[in-house]
Amino acid sequence: MGRAKKVVLAYSGGVDTSVCIPYLKEEWGVEEVITLAADLGQGDELEPVKQKALKSGASESLVIDVKETFIKDYAFPAICANALYENRYPLGTSLARPLIAKILVEAAIKYSADAIAHGCTGKGNDQVRFDVSTTALNPNLKILAPAREWGMSREETIAYGERFGIPAPVKKSSPYSIDKNLLGRSIEAGILEDPATEPPEEIYEMTLAIADTPSEPEYIEIGFTRGIPTTINGQPKNPVELIEELNKKAGNHGIGRIDMIENRLVGIKSREIYEAPAMTVLIQAHRDLESLTLTADVTHYKRGIEETYSQLVYNGLWYSPLKTALDAFIQQTQERVSGTVKLKLFKGNATIVGRWSDNSLYTPDLATYGAEDQFDHKAAEGFIYVWGLPTRIWAQNNS
Repeated sequence: MGRAKKVVLAYSGGVDTSVCIPYLKEEWGVEEVITLAADLGQGDELEPVKQKALKSGASESLVIDVKETFIKDYAFPAICANALYENRYPLGTSLARPLIAKILVEAAIKYSADAIAHGCTGKGNDQVRFDVSTTALNPNLKILAPAREWGMSREETIAYGERFGIPAPVKKSSPYSIDKNLLGRSIEAGILEDPATEPPEEIYEMTLAIADTPSEPEYIEIGFTRGIPTTINGQPKNPVELIEELNKKAGNHGIGRIDMIENRLVGIKSREIYEAPAMTVLIQAHRDLESLTLTADVTHYKRGIEETYSQLVYNGLWYSPLKTALDAFIQQTQERVSGTVKLKLFKGNATIVGRWSDNSLYTPDLATYGAEDQFDHKAAEGFIYVWGLPTRIWAQNNS
């Protein structure tokens, strides 16, 4: 079934994306497959991945380092939005997909390909994120998703690949499905599919078990400039360094583990385990600094759109008009969100113990209950009368 002549395939080096190469050529008549692996800080050695793609039949194998772009242009805006899907998940995997789609589209244009392809199945969220992001960036590109259509079991997929020289996994594959990048890890499948089963310690990599964490707390100070984290303990850090250091510090204290029943976009409930040490701490600190520097009405209104923002990102609408409009609002709110937040890291908790800013709206002379109090207490009676007047009238008419 020929659908395209030249295709750029999102490539991870796993069984499904490797088998996609001969499948696209043999079953769908694609003449040339170019693979693209994005370096998002997953920690894997990508040279073997590149070589595997070539051995599997790719005409060219691209590896693109996008770590800094990932943090600056995707993670930092999400932090400014305090983006937590269903108020828990800091969107580590979700944020990577629109970036991968972007570089797929750019590669397709550069190499004059007429389609992009991915190895997503029909049950997950990633297929939506790739497809919708690609369409938003270049509606003329075709999108091929072989794994969504080939109907093969994992065993059949491995056997198909062996026919074309793709080796089966050397050892028994992990029962878990794991995705990893600089922002954290997502773990699913295996025994985790039973929501009543406690996750075994072996699944974690970035966070220590509470029993193994230090017996003394660690204090850190995170500095923000217009909503963007820029320093740790007063030392300037570039975006990648900052995330890496916070992952290590917070993970060492067991911070950032999330175990949740998640509502996927396709309508399925899924049990997901996440590790996101840096993002957990950064969103908590950022939200606290906003409470110090934003007015009450801006803070409350922004909280209302943060859930919408999180849903848009999770649901693959990073490049949508509403997301763009919300970005403009959020960016405007961040003009005053500069300052420092002090946290205590200890036994799985990041506790905020202090914050300060040149833009602080906290007024000690008004807040104090001491002799320095400058608040006009007599004004409160008139305020309460006017504030409560609609309720008074309603009560009188209904008594």
